[in-house]
Amino acid sequence: MTDKVLVSPAELSDMMTAGGTVVIDTRDPATYAAGHIPGAVNIHDIFTYLATSTPDGVAEMRDKFAAVFGAAGLSGEETAVITEQSMNTGFGQSCRGYVLLKYLGYPKVMILHGGYAAWTAASLPITTDVPMPVPKTFKVDPAAASILVDLEGMKAAVGDSGKVKLDTRDVDEWVGESSSPYGKDFCPRKGRIPGAVWIEWYRMMKPSPAGPMFKSPSEILAECATVGITPDTPVVLYCFKGARASNTLVALKEAGIKDVSLYFGSWNEWSRDPSLPIEQGPPYAAQPLMAAE
Repeated sequence: MTDKVLVSPAELSDMMTAGGTVVIDTRDPATYAAGHIPGAVNIHDIFTYLATSTPDGVAEMRDKFAAVFGAAGLSGEETAVITEQSMNTGFGQSCRGYVLLKYLGYPKVMILHGGYAAWTAASLPITTDVPMPVPKTFKVDPAAASILVDLEGMKAAVGDSGKVKLDTRDVDEWVGESSSPYGKDFCPRKGRIPGAVWIEWYRMMKPSPAGPMFKSPSEILAECATVGITPDTPVVLYCFKGARASNTLVALKEAGIKDVSLYFGSWNEWSRDPSLPIEQGPPYAAQPLMAAE
């Protein structure tokens, strides 16, 4: 990745002092109200919004978030820094905000590495004051949309053996015991997209004194190698609604994997169309035990 994406709490503090930075807090309103980074604007819809990748669904998502981000004070001149509670408590929602902004063509987007937990661990100031941002005109750049794959693109990927379909969901979803993080039967079908391989999104992170942080590029590449992904492998990611896969997308790009995209509709969209194929049952064929010599 050529542009710096992850910013430390100390770096963000310096950026805020210099000006020209808008901090976007993706946590739920009650948690935000209890304490947040000074000046941070609360946009929980980044996490809750369920997208579909039909033309109408894409247009609705684009229009909604262009308005929301404009109201938060983003015009293209400011640097947007997205944060959540920690890197593993919000299902990757700060990274989902990053992907949304990049999809809309916003030029300067960063993620607070470690989130609010890292900020407080660094003993940096917090507040309960709610800012009143000056609304700006948010300009959408349609040419930047290549970070996302729509339903037709995902269908094409399923038929492309050269493209890895990477499922990043929790293990109960991967093996077909649950349809979503919202309940086992939230969606009408359980299973996975045909031909997918699996790396649970948690595996891209490891503990630190300030909370979970992304692993180093070499460690991330080692995880990817377990399913045949190299820096030159085209990868399309999915999860349930694009948050956990966004977390993994950032990790893979940080590790230098060149061709990474995200099926934003993910399992929430795919599973609801009975005409689309799915895989069920054990994800990998059992291997016979070797006889002892």
